[in-house]
Amino acid sequence: MSKNLKAYNIFDLREIARKRVPRGPFEFVDRGTEDEVALHNNREVFERIRFKPRTFVDVSKRSQKTEIFGVEHAMPLVIAPTGTAGLIWYEGEIALAKAARAAGIPFSLATGSMTAMERVADEAGGELWFQLYLWPDRSMSHELVERAKTAGYKALIVTVDGVSAGNREYNIRNGFTVPFTYTPVALADMLMHPRWLFGVLLRYLATSGMPMYQNYPARARAKMTAGPMGRSSLRTDAIKWEDLDALRKIWPRKLIVKGILNAEDAAMAVDHGADGIDVSNHGGRNLDGIISPIEVLPEIVDAVGKRATIFCDSGFRRGSDVLKALCLGAHAVMIGRSTLYGVAAAGEAGAARALEIFRDEIHRNMGLLGANTLSELGPQYLKFADPSLRPPQLRPSLRAVPEGRAAEA
Repeated sequence: MSKNLKAYNIFDLREIARKRVPRGPFEFVDRGTEDEVALHNNREVFERIRFKPRTFVDVSKRSQKTEIFGVEHAMPLVIAPTGTAGLIWYEGEIALAKAARAAGIPFSLATGSMTAMERVADEAGGELWFQLYLWPDRSMSHELVERAKTAGYKALIVTVDGVSAGNREYNIRNGFTVPFTYTPVALADMLMHPRWLFGVLLRYLATSGMPMYQNYPARARAKMTAGPMGRSSLRTDAIKWEDLDALRKIWPRKLIVKGILNAEDAAMAVDHGADGIDVSNHGGRNLDGIISPIEVLPEIVDAVGKRATIFCDSGFRRGSDVLKALCLGAHAVMIGRSTLYGVAAAGEAGAARALEIFRDEIHRNMGLLGANTLSELGPQYLKFADPSLRPPQLRPSLRAVPEGRAAEA
């Protein structure tokens, strides 16, 4: 079914999504912030890292299987938390979660999703993680933690690089707000995309009503007024390490801190109870000119790679990108835009196609590298064309995923 899309890579899925989805929601998924320097650097940095393959290696039995927090998964991928899946496809979060379950990888649900966490757990299942933003009223954030615990989510991802909304001027130009407002620009945009209009927006209006942040407590939703997407979500700029301590006390399962780009911060996060670190610059969507995760990944691996599970995201579009991150010490990669393009193109089938593309590219390139297992990957397979890039000092034999300190509940 997914092959009928005629999408042979992630960029094909992006083009299908661009044609199907109105400009407002599409550009929110696709673009960065301000001059988009960080957005472009996230992709260009991969070009400055080259492969050094080995030959005369029997790679006929290669495998992508990996353990994350003691659980075996079919690929070294996690679907990252993204808050717009339900705006580009009707109940897109459920479609993404089902695709992740079928592919044998974890799915992360965002705080700002349009489908409630309980429904995703009931209707999709699989290995589910929940992403949390800290709000000014911490009790509301902690309420979400308790809901995620009750619903059976296995890991909590606290995002710490969003204390202020990114300056995404295109959202204002496109009239893209949540809740939706029918400005002339936005209305014209919707009418030009009838498949989306009838298949997504009108379907919501006929069933559950205007798309909203369904994981927000009712008292928070009641106070919301329409604002540009991203700026309309609750935020706090008063995050402290004590907040991570508080989450560690109430969350008994795996705890991941997302948005770390500094080795000292990574060490502090682990000291305060984090089991995992996601090296991320929010896809180049918040602070423009920010460093790419790949540029600092080796430093963070050296700092905490023996004590925590290291994830990486931002800019990944090819299986070769994933392999470069694994060679630099990441244990797994979080994929965001790539699977959003898939779900925007064809729902669950499109998301499945995106994951199929990654699986095939990783498998092919492992063979061309001369590697049979992910545990073999390390900096010995890389050559750096940019002197500012460097490999981690941590040897590949130390890449085993740490079990973490938290007890599973």
